[in-house]
Amino acid sequence: MSPPEFALLFTTVAVGALFQVSIGFGLGLLAAPVIAALDPSLTPVVVLLLATGVTAAVLALDRGHADLRGAGWALVGRVPGALGGAALVAVLPARYLALLVAGVVLAGVAVSLRGFVPRPGRGSVLLAGLVSGVMGTATSIGGPPMAMVWQRLSGPALRSTMSGFFLAGSLMSLAALAATGSVHPDSLRYTALLAPAAAIGVLLARPLSSRLDTRRTRAVAMVLAVASATVLVVQQFL
Repeated sequence: MSPPEFALLFTTVAVGALFQVSIGFGLGLLAAPVIAALDPSLTPVVVLLLATGVTAAVLALDRGHADLRGAGWALVGRVPGALGGAALVAVLPARYLALLVAGVVLAGVAVSLRGFVPRPGRGSVLLAGLVSGVMGTATSIGGPPMAMVWQRLSGPALRSTMSGFFLAGSLMSLAALAATGSVHPDSLRYTALLAPAAAIGVLLARPLSSRLDTRRTRAVAMVLAVASATVLVVQQFL
């Protein structure tokens, strides 16, 4: 990876971490397409490792607001989803995995823009956890299903509930990926190199969160995600 490419990735991770802390998701939506475009072999492990640290930080900062019961049912669904996602990573060639990342990003944005608001009952939370497990393990983008089912929660409750779910869920996904041999030394090296970018995003998000309009921030995240996914698709076909 060239220095300009790494600089782009570093910036994307910092911005993605800022969105993750501010609105509860965003790191995977922004960083996964860029990583897949630059080096598909790093998908999805690097984003999952970075997300583990970012969500742990959010959970520590917003502790006490999490819906533990809802997060628990979502994690029950996450278990079979993580196994299915790990199987996809093991069998899909890098090009098709990159296209899957782009497709998941575009589908997640489309669902979010439709404004569908499901009732956050046990069944819907279980199903969202299952879908999030497959998507999150295969592509590192598991936020949209959970954001959709928990969108009625208040800001701190949304951030802490999603962070608790993603912290445990990311560890599940990483364990499943490690079992299939998908975690390799390059993934660990790039995670260490990009960890400062994630830390910068977390540190910037706290003082900026009171000044950010949540709806506009979410809209910006969606636009950037669509742009990244579009570039990724074009690159694969060229």
